[in-house]
Amino acid sequence: MEALASSLIVGASVGLSGGYLGSIMVLEKMALVGDALSHVALPGLALGILFNFNPFFGAFAFLFTSAVAIWQLGRVTKLSFETLVGAVFTLSLAIGILLVPEPDLLEVLFGDITKVGLMDAAIAVVVSITVIALTRTIFNKIILGLISEELAVSTGINIARTNLLYLLLVSMTVAIGIRITGTLLVGFLVVTPAAAARTISSNLSRYSLLSSIFGLICAISGILLSTYFGVPPGPLVVLTGVAIFGVVVIVRWRTKFQG
Repeated sequence: MEALASSLIVGASVGLSGGYLGSIMVLEKMALVGDALSHVALPGLALGILFNFNPFFGAFAFLFTSAVAIWQLGRVTKLSFETLVGAVFTLSLAIGILLVPEPDLLEVLFGDITKVGLMDAAIAVVVSITVIALTRTIFNKIILGLISEELAVSTGINIARTNLLYLLLVSMTVAIGIRITGTLLVGFLVVTPAAAARTISSNLSRYSLLSSIFGLICAISGILLSTYFGVPPGPLVVLTGVAIFGVVVIVRWRTKFQG
């Protein structure tokens, strides 16, 4: 029961913060970046398993380092985030698979709620609160930059610094979410809830709120279903999210058709 309670706390934290961050990512058309970035954590997870320390710290260390490197390379080379993340993603995936012991590979790729403890839950709550609070401070800056980068710069907004902070916040959320959904699927929690919310939202405040709510529902439902069926939580979190997205699309279609 302790593992389940801890998993639900972690899931709720990741769902809320991931959904909120994802609302920006979908607007910036960087959905694939969120998914690819999650794989960068694999070598850090492998080191945590090999040297018996909390995998969160290894995952975040690699994500943090990669985010800073991608940001700096983007400034120097002028290449897109998608290109740079894709390159780092494949390198990290190759290194991680070589390092992860074979018996632990399934857990790393798809998550394992039986390994989630009270320390993971405490870290997840602190990280989630921090991520949401910081995201709120840069939300309008990022939106203004999307509308007009020149206008944002003229108002004193440092676009490069804001983008770096955003990448670091995504890295933090991905790092705590890996324990629930694994490296292959954690990017889902930053993308699909926001995509569903975008379909039925008429303004930005409603959009970001619904993104967080859908993320919360996906995570909690997936964990509860995985406990009931005795399977890894990651795939069920994804299936729950796809179901929500499908319902939202149908509601939107019916509303548009009837209107």
